[in-house]
This record gives sequence, C-alpha cells and structure tokens, in this order.
Amino acid sequence: MTSLDLALLYLVAAVLGVVVCRSLKLPPMLGYLVVGVVIGPNALSFAHDTASIRYLAEFGVVFLMFAIGLEFNLPKLRTLKTAVFGIGLAQVALTIAGAMVGNGLLVLGFAWLGRAWELDWQGALVLGAAMAMSSTAIVVKMMAERLELESPHGKLVMGVLLFQDLAVVPLLVLIPALHSPASQLMAELGWAALKAAVLLGLLFYGGQRLMRWWLTLVARRKSDELFMLNLLFVTLGLAWLTEHAGLSLALGAFIAGMLIAETEYRHQVETDIRPFHDVLLGLFFITIGMKLDWHVLVENWWLVLLLTGLPVFAKFVLVAGLARLFQAPTGTALRTGLFLAQAGEFGFVLLTLGADHGLIAPHWISPVLASMVLSMLATPLLIQYSNLIVMKLSASDWLLQSVQLTTIAKKAIKAEAHIIICGFGRSGQNLARLLEGERIPYMALDLDPDRVRHAAAAGQSVVFGDAAKIQSLMAAGLARASAVVISYHDTPSALRILHLVQAHAPKVPVVVRTIDDSDLEKLRAAGATEVVPEAIEGSLMLASHALALVGVPMRRVIRIARDARDKRYGLLRGYFHGADDSGDDDGEQARLATITLPQASPLVGETLGDLALQAIGVHVVSLRRASGRVESGADELVLAPNDVIVLSGPPPALALAEDKLLKG
Repeated sequence: MTSLDLALLYLVAAVLGVVVCRSLKLPPMLGYLVVGVVIGPNALSFAHDTASIRYLAEFGVVFLMFAIGLEFNLPKLRTLKTAVFGIGLAQVALTIAGAMVGNGLLVLGFAWLGRAWELDWQGALVLGAAMAMSSTAIVVKMMAERLELESPHGKLVMGVLLFQDLAVVPLLVLIPALHSPASQLMAELGWAALKAAVLLGLLFYGGQRLMRWWLTLVARRKSDELFMLNLLFVTLGLAWLTEHAGLSLALGAFIAGMLIAETEYRHQVETDIRPFHDVLLGLFFITIGMKLDWHVLVENWWLVLLLTGLPVFAKFVLVAGLARLFQAPTGTALRTGLFLAQAGEFGFVLLTLGADHGLIAPHWISPVLASMVLSMLATPLLIQYSNLIVMKLSASDWLLQSVQLTTIAKKAIKAEAHIIICGFGRSGQNLARLLEGERIPYMALDLDPDRVRHAAAAGQSVVFGDAAKIQSLMAAGLARASAVVISYHDTPSALRILHLVQAHAPKVPVVVRTIDDSDLEKLRAAGATEVVPEAIEGSLMLASHALALVGVPMRRVIRIARDARDKRYGLLRGYFHGADDSGDDDGEQARLATITLPQASPLVGETLGDLALQAIGVHVVSLRRASGRVESGADELVLAPNDVIVLSGPPPALALAEDKLLKG
C-alpha cells in the first residue's frame, strides 16, 4: 500500500467514524478509536501501525499539549487553587498509589499461591497514571451544553481536570526513565529533572518577553500565512529542542503554549492551531484503536468489564470523598465524582508511552484500552442522569435544591407582572438598571454564585438558579411574569427555555439575545417574541448616529430604525462575504450575492416571480438595471440583459440560484 493509499484510507475512515458519532451525539474521539479497530491489523487489516504513521500521530499529542499550555495561566490557578492543588493533586497521587498498592498485594497473593504476577511496580505506576486521567474533551463539552461550567461542581471538575492536564508533563518525563535498570533509575530521574529545570529556567527567564516581541514583529507584517508559519515554527521548534534534550516532544509544545498564553495573541493562536490539533489528534486515536485486538476482548470479556467497572467506581468514590473532605456539599461532591469517573485522552497517551518502553506486557494493552473506551462511552449517560443518581444517594442534596427553589420563590412570591431575566451578566445587569429606573419589578436567575452574592448584597433582585430548568422558572413566578428575557447568547440553552415557556406559560412573551441573525428564524419558530441580534442592532445604531450627524432629521432617523425592526431586520439581513470575515459560521447564515444576467440569457423577458427563487431559500433584495437605476425586488419586474440581481440567502441556496440564473 502506497503512502497516498494509506492517507486516503485514514481520511475515509476518519470521516465515516466522525459522521456516525455525530449522528449518535457521541464524541468524535470515540469514532476515531472505533475506525482504528476496524481498519487495523486485528480486524480488516487494511492498514498497519507503521513507524511513519506513529510519528505523524505523535504530533497530535504535541498540539494537544500546546493547547493545554495555552490554558495554563496563574489567575486561573489562583481562582481554582483548592480544586487544582487540593482535590486534583490528591486524586492523581492517590490513584497512582492505589494502583501500585493493589499491584503489590497481587504480587504477594500470587507468590503465596506459588505463581508469579507479571506486572511489576513500574507497569502499575503507568496504569495508575492512565487511570488517574479523565476526559477533558467530553466532560467540558457536556458541562458547557448543560450550562454547568460556573456551577459549584463545575468549578471543582474544571480544577481537577486542569491539574490532571498539568500532571501529564512530569509523567511524560518520568515514564521513559522507568525503563532504566533499578540501579540507574534515580540517576536517570535526577538527570531528567535537572535537564527539564535548566530548560524551563532558560525559557521562562526571558522567553515570555522574547515571544511577545517576536509575535508582535510578525503580526505587524499583517500576513496570516506568515503568522501561521511562525506559530508552527515556535511549537515544533521547542518540541524539537526538548526531544533532543532527552525529554519529550510534548513537553516542548506545552512550554510553547505557556509562553504564548502570556501574550495578547493567545486567542488568535487558539483559533489558528485548532485545525492541526483536531486532525492530528484524530490520527493519534486511530493508531490507538489499531492496537486494540477484539479477539482478546471476546475471550476475556469478563476482564474487560471488571477493568471498566472497578476503576470507574473506585475513581467516583475517591473523587467524591476528596471533594467532601475539602468541604464541598454532599451533592456537589457526588456530581464531581460522577463527572470525573471515566478515563481520558491523556490516559491513552500515557498507556501508549508505557507500552512503547516495555513497561506493560502487550497482552494487557487491548483489555485496558477497551475498558477505557467503554468508560468514556458511559460518560454521557453518567452526566445526563447525574441529578437522579445524586438525589437517590443523598437526601441532603434534595433538601438543598428545595431550599434553593424556596429562596427563589420567597423572593418572587410578591412579584406580579415582573420580568424574569435569565443570566445576570453585563447585558442582564444593564437591563436590570433600566427596569429599576422605570420601577418595573424583575427577578434574575444566574449560575455564578460569586456574582449572585455580590449583586444580592448590593440590593439587586437576583438569585442562584438554572433558568433552563422548569423548577427554577416556576419558582421565579413564570406564570405571573409579564415577560422573560434571555440575556446571554447561547442558542441551545435559549431553545430549552423557549420550550419550557411554551409548555407552561405560552402567553408570556420571550425576548432572546443572539450574536447575529444566523439563528433568528430558528428562535422565532421556537416561540421567541423578539430576537435581538447584537451585530444587526450594532449596525443599526451605527447607521442612526451616522444619519443624524450628516443632517438627516432625527424623526426620520427614528422612523428608519423602527421600519427596519418592524420588518424583522429584513432590510439588514445578510452581508457580502469577504476575506477578513470569520470562517466560523455554519454555512447557514444569510449572505448577499450579486449575479449579472448574461446578454443572451433565456431568462430575458421573464419576471422575477417566474424564477421562483423563494422555493430554494433565496430572496431578491434589489435589481440594478444596465442604466444604473436600482429597483426593489418586486415579483412583477421584467428581466433585461445585463441586469444585476442582488440576492440574499445561505451559501448553498445562493449557489443553486447562481447556477439557475447563469444557465437559464
């Protein structure tokens, strides 16, 4: 098989795996693992885990560590110091220690039976380190979807995940050194630690100033290609430096991320590096899947289930116990344990590293890998049903939730015809101040306990509660409210709130804030009375000020703005796309396009209505004649040669319309 054949095979397999996982609402990582199993030497044997593929896949880990380095910053560590250096440190250390103690007991037990246990303490340390990791990708994504990142258990989970990610750095140095003979082990570890300390010292002593100066110099050239090339050069250059210093590629990438994190280019770098990170990391997981032998799973299914259930349960108990030890309420501690009970992507990295250095016997790899995959598959279910599980395990959590709802109801009990504000960020607080000025009552729900505490102390009518839950909305007096305002831009959450309002108080109007008009129709279809797109409102206010400054009477300016709003922003929807526009949209946001009708077009003489462009999702904004006269896009207008038709619609529909107009 040639290199091109192999590359195409990996691409086809990756595409199919991701499509299936997206359809089943599972993380793409699991799709990569499954297709690796299918095309690997233990199944269809389409591909083999060659050295070149392994080396290329290793760059996925490099960019993953680079992304972790970008997230590393001292303010975040200070904010989450209890979770990071308390629960996180204890969890990783006790998991590794527990694995080694358990392995020691097995060694003694087998020796008593007259048999030898094949896993030594180095292998047990690697397995313990792999088990200590949890899946940052799965957990953070699901917490974001459930609006739990700022909740008490969300902050604990994020702190523990942050420490796990940081713990990978010394483990990447430690595991290769464990391969050395016992007599040389301490010397190897000391030498590796010394090299890492010297390298880190040199880089951090003047590295941040040098990095900021260099990136500023590159950014001034205003070349995206040059900026990207330098970003790759810095990342891979530092990875090369640490590898040749006898450490690891990933350590250098982590250092590069840390250096860039302290500059003002951090967010731009995160955006630029994301494609490399995702694609190469996917390749890494495919190579991991290729190591998994399904024959071993069938023959040792009981071992796989044991290796899945036992670590998940033990990790849940350990994390929940540590959270409780650090004064977390019982419900918060149990949720933290459930969210972190699974294996993680760095577990695969550490396990593979240990196997490559001969610390774990090959026949252990497939059962352990399979158990890690199964635990990750179970994570969405554990998180989805975490509330039910916690309420069954802890009566006090149910009581705390009841107290929370009682607090909301107590504040809202006298409120009539009030406005419920979902989210008390800057927009919610500005709205609250305007309502107070007009003496209109309101009740705000927010999930940030610090913000709620400070705002409530200042006399604001705000309580801790999840607006996406019907219990919180009903306690806030939804049935008696005059309106609901969703002040944060999160379309999935807004759709959930709209569904709840439609089901329990359909007569209460709902105003939704969004970034742009891409989800406007979706939100209105879900029941939103008004949708306020920030981008369009900003351009409308900009136009209003500009018109007033050039002498247009204020009454006319107000009428123009009112007409645009009355027509649901129809006059402002869509835009001509350019090279400097963000490429992050989903392909469904309305754009504008101009199409010139050819001189000999068969459509000449027909009306705009005859084209039936609305049927394919395209709206005619205006028509510019060859003479330069601009007319509105009325259906009765007759087309003439060289007419310029201005269309509005999503890119796929615009492509169909262009094909129809140019080919007749």
